[in-house]
Amino acid sequence: MAEETNIVLQSDNPDLGKIEITPEVLEIIAGIAAAEVDGVSRMQSSLYKSVNELLGIRKDHSKGVKVSRDNDQLIVEIFVYLNYGVSVPKVALEIQDKVKEQLLFMTDLKVQQVDVHVQGVVPVQAENSSVDPNNPFANNEDGEE
Repeated sequence: MAEETNIVLQSDNPDLGKIEITPEVLEIIAGIAAAEVDGVSRMQSSLYKSVNELLGIRKDHSKGVKVSRDNDQLIVEIFVYLNYGVSVPKVALEIQDKVKEQLLFMTDLKVQQVDVHVQGVVPVQAENSSVDPNNPFANNEDGEE
């Protein structure tokens, strides 16, 4: 039996039955949309979700997202870490637009607001580091002292 928290989607043909969606599915949609925005380093996660993901139990796309309902409209809260050097307002606006767009496109639900909470800034790691892990104190690229 369906829970009270499920959201019933409006159907063009109600004779076929009703369509319900859980808030967790909406959180997954919003989480994936937010994570795809350039400048987002990662989403905030709880310890429980991080341990499950680390152990490979399951990848949690809903981390860092909280969805609530106000009548027929959705309120979405997104908790993110951004890459160092990006424009915080620009990335936050992109997150808001992308989340609203994807939720409307995939569920036909109106989003009243998307609150973006920037939890921190993550420094960009150099991909081609010239430091030899076997000899971290070497002075030049050849690894010689």
